[in-house]
This record gives sequence, structure tokens and C-alpha cells, in this order.
Amino acid sequence: MPEEDLIELKFRLYDGSDIGPFRYSPAATVSMLKERIVAEWPKDKKIAPKVANDIKLINAGKILENSKTVGQCRAPFGELPRGVITMHVVVQPSLAKAKTEKKVDEVPRKSICSCTIL
Repeated sequence: MPEEDLIELKFRLYDGSDIGPFRYSPAATVSMLKERIVAEWPKDKKIAPKVANDIKLINAGKILENSKTVGQCRAPFGELPRGVITMHVVVQPSLAKAKTEKKVDEVPRKSICSCTIL
């Protein structure tokens, strides 16, 4: 594929730091981008995705679907030729896992209630 057809992307994390930029084919899927983000995630971050499904990618105010290609996700306005497109990364662990972890951390509580009748 010619060099000029590749799309340059960087990924903005929750703390303002970036991963990338990397060059992708317009045929690359959002799922492939998420796998790369998990692989390149900085080790020093407190919040880190464990799997690609823990990540939401946002471009031009829209959450991108895993089955869409990079070419389909590009915003049609405001793009400069050879410009880097910034996508925002949100880490959102799966709900089933979060509920399981909560049950493990939860300590049985004793009911302490006092009523006073005047």
C-alpha cells in the first residue's frame, strides 16, 4: 500500500499523555487498534485495560464500533492532509468483572441502628 494512503493516529489517555502516533491502513478495524493500545499501554499507569474490550475509542465525539474500519471512522471535516488524528481512549472494565471484584472486597457489615423514642 502506498505510504500516502496510510492514516496516522495517536491515542490520548485519561491523563493527557499519548500513545503513538502510528500509521494504519484505512482497512484496519477498530478492534485491531484496541489490541495495539493494550499492547502499548504504559506500565506506570494506575488504570490499565486488561483486554481490548475494556477500551472505548472516541473520535469526533462518537464511540467507535469494533467492526468499523479506520477509513469509516475518519471525520470528514477538519482533516489536514498528512495530519495526525487524535482519538480519545476511555478505560471501562467489563461489568461482570467489576461486580465480582466488588463482592470479594465487600466486608460483611453489622447493622448498627439505634432508635430513640421521645
